[in-house]
Amino acid sequence: MVNMTSKEIRQSFLDFFASKGHKIVPSAPMVVKGDPTLMFTNAGMNQWKNIILGNDPIKYPRIADSQKCLRVSGKHNDLEEVGHDTYHHTMFEMLGNWSFGDYFKAEAIAWAWEYLTEVLKLDKNRLYVTVFEGAPAEGLQRDDEAADIWAKYINRDRIIDGNKHDNFWEMGDTGPCGPCSEIHIDLRPDNDRAKISGKDLVNKDNPQVIEIWNNVFMQYNRKADGSLEPLPKKVIDTGMGFERLCVAVQGKTSNYDTDVFQPLLKAVGQICNCEYGKDTKTDIAMRVIADHIRTIAFAITDGQLPSNAKAGYVIRRILRRAVRYGYTFLGQHSAFMYKLIPALIENMGEAYPELKHQQVLIEKVIKEEEDAFLRTLETGIRLLDKVMNDTKKMNRTEISGVDAFTLYDTYGFPLDLTELILKENGLTLNIDDFNTEMQKQKERARNAAAVETGDWIILREGETEFVGYDKLECETHILRYRKMVTKGKEFYQIVLDKTPFYAEMGGQVGDTGILVNGEESVEIKDTKRENNLPIHIMTKLPIDVTTVFIAKVNAKRRAAIEANHSATHLLHEALRELLGTHVEQKGSYVSPESLRFDFSHFQKVTPDEIRKVEHVVNQKIRENIALEEHRNVPIADAKAMGAMALFGEKYGDNVRVIRYGSSVELCGGTHVKATGNIGMMRITSESSIAAGIRRIEAVTGEAVEHMMDDMQNMQNTVRELFNNTPDIITAAQKSLEESVVLRKKIDTFMAERAMQLRDSMLLRAEEINGVKVIRHIGNEMPEMYKNIVPHFKGKFADVKFMFVVGTVYEGKPTLTVFLSQPMVNAGFHAGNMVREAAKYIHGGGGGQAFMASAGGKYAEGMDEAVDKIIDFIK
Repeated sequence: MVNMTSKEIRQSFLDFFASKGHKIVPSAPMVVKGDPTLMFTNAGMNQWKNIILGNDPIKYPRIADSQKCLRVSGKHNDLEEVGHDTYHHTMFEMLGNWSFGDYFKAEAIAWAWEYLTEVLKLDKNRLYVTVFEGAPAEGLQRDDEAADIWAKYINRDRIIDGNKHDNFWEMGDTGPCGPCSEIHIDLRPDNDRAKISGKDLVNKDNPQVIEIWNNVFMQYNRKADGSLEPLPKKVIDTGMGFERLCVAVQGKTSNYDTDVFQPLLKAVGQICNCEYGKDTKTDIAMRVIADHIRTIAFAITDGQLPSNAKAGYVIRRILRRAVRYGYTFLGQHSAFMYKLIPALIENMGEAYPELKHQQVLIEKVIKEEEDAFLRTLETGIRLLDKVMNDTKKMNRTEISGVDAFTLYDTYGFPLDLTELILKENGLTLNIDDFNTEMQKQKERARNAAAVETGDWIILREGETEFVGYDKLECETHILRYRKMVTKGKEFYQIVLDKTPFYAEMGGQVGDTGILVNGEESVEIKDTKRENNLPIHIMTKLPIDVTTVFIAKVNAKRRAAIEANHSATHLLHEALRELLGTHVEQKGSYVSPESLRFDFSHFQKVTPDEIRKVEHVVNQKIRENIALEEHRNVPIADAKAMGAMALFGEKYGDNVRVIRYGSSVELCGGTHVKATGNIGMMRITSESSIAAGIRRIEAVTGEAVEHMMDDMQNMQNTVRELFNNTPDIITAAQKSLEESVVLRKKIDTFMAERAMQLRDSMLLRAEEINGVKVIRHIGNEMPEMYKNIVPHFKGKFADVKFMFVVGTVYEGKPTLTVFLSQPMVNAGFHAGNMVREAAKYIHGGGGGQAFMASAGGKYAEGMDEAVDKIIDFIK
């Protein structure tokens, strides 16, 4: 075994496969964009999925990389278990090598063995391999080919048969699949190995007998009916867990003991004043935090901010889990995780320079999320306190699982923290009720997302040619189609051999239009991108799917989309020019109606700045700058032209460059031929969507015209209110000043009227069971009694006194009750009284023990409501 740092191990893998003729490529972003089937890269093969499916051409038949991955579900990857063991993670690096129709099992096995035993010098006697044992029911035989190859390097008694669950890999319910062969290593001490053979512990969840490398031999395609057919080009897909490999090479027994995690654990200890290895619960919390900070930071650099939807919700959930462990077990009741970013950059910034580049943004986003969740925890604790008090009042010791689920689902309050607080207060939780509610939620989510997909019906072989940059209609044929059912509705997906329809990608919505054949015209409702295929979505198929068609894009809609998309480019440049070069695009959405642009900036954009941005953009529009489009430009040349590559985006070797004068961007979307076609741009809103991230929404062209029409109409209406005066502002100011004077006169009159009412009511005071009572029913404004209550509060401070007033003002009944302190001390509660009496006016209300009010809808019940209040003291 050699002595290597994690950085050296990573580089040695890449160097080894480069020597075997592999193209070394950078990691794809961990956050997946443009693939509706996947939110995160969860395996090394994700970025090669389109090649494996045959949708993209094979540029390099041999590839190797180290890929950032994220898993929070599936085998051994339940988020709630991460940190409780020492070898599973949310984010991890996957070392991998691939062959697309080039080498197969013999070379993959030979090179895996060579790298592990000759380069890394791992002990051959500690290694075991598995091969697929076969599945006769599906007509699959044992993978004797792989077993025979392995027998050249390792004794047959160390070759273990594995079942379909462990040793047959499938991309999904349909698609490429095949047997796989895992390499496991036994890291136990020699005395333990002498007692029990490592062979008996393979795939038995022993933390010291672990899988380090999986070689997948893709040789079949699974069809929708479950049957298998041979793949035309076989694929090798291997994945080796980088963190586990470091354990084996560095002679450790835990991933967290390697130099991948030790710097982070030490930083956690310094910030939280704790030490790893001293206490089990503390260790779990420190592992959770060290693991999760990596995931959160990399997600933010890849453009995924914490939010309440989809991928953003996953990141928020991971961050909150880490904060909660710090809160509960490390005593961290204020934001602390953002302080770990410098340690993370020191450890991983060399391999992933985007961390350093985005440091300020990462820290700001994490701190704001921490602060928000800590406030949520305080709110949850207060709500839980109320639930516990109510439970104790009913002489019960078990709280409802429904209440706990509401805390969890609505307020984000963690279940285990609920259980911990309950235990400290001598209470328990009905966990069965909680699980039932959780299952109901999962069923609702599953039903909402359920999609039935049929097999592709292939009419012609071929690939789609996109011609939509140059034309909006073309002659075409259907290559393939399939039926889909979602939420009870039928749709058809079709793939054309040539299409002018832009498929949704990069924030730009997909085109709509029609497919025409003679008299028949079938509507294309949307165009999506799936596995890099442009998918045209229709509610019905043409009568004859084999004939020639004319594909026509909705030209007016496309023009509006293009205007908005090109405007985002001009907007981006204007923001960088006026606010600073720290401004970077963090997201966009372009539709026919409007545009949305998210960007990094650490303070609100002022109204004056917004106006200046509009002026700069509209000046560029008036200049009518012609589009310069450059296709298939080498990425280095594109950057030399001034185009800025965005972190979190995956670019190929060749890119498309869009230039309007000094505005230069890498972009695959559709654009106006000259900026004058945009017409005009107006910003409609500016807001914050996360720490350090601002959002601008705007409209262009015809939408600006409509907006200005609305503003003009509103201005005319307001002018009419002021007798068509030419100076509306002066007239409005004068009206406001007159209103202030009148309000003061009304307040004076109200105060005088209140004093008259007070004196009148004092003369009508009565005594009931030792309580001085004033009751009044009238039609005054309820606010009038605000001036009366303080007088009564002072006058009757030391005696039992109750003031009950019912008013019906403008048809709306309002009930108000005031009790003196001696009444409260005697056990009376105004809020409870009002809550009960409000039923008579068909309303509700409440308040404090000494004062409460209620509103209703049934004025005729006011006498009964007041009588009900009086009944409380009789």
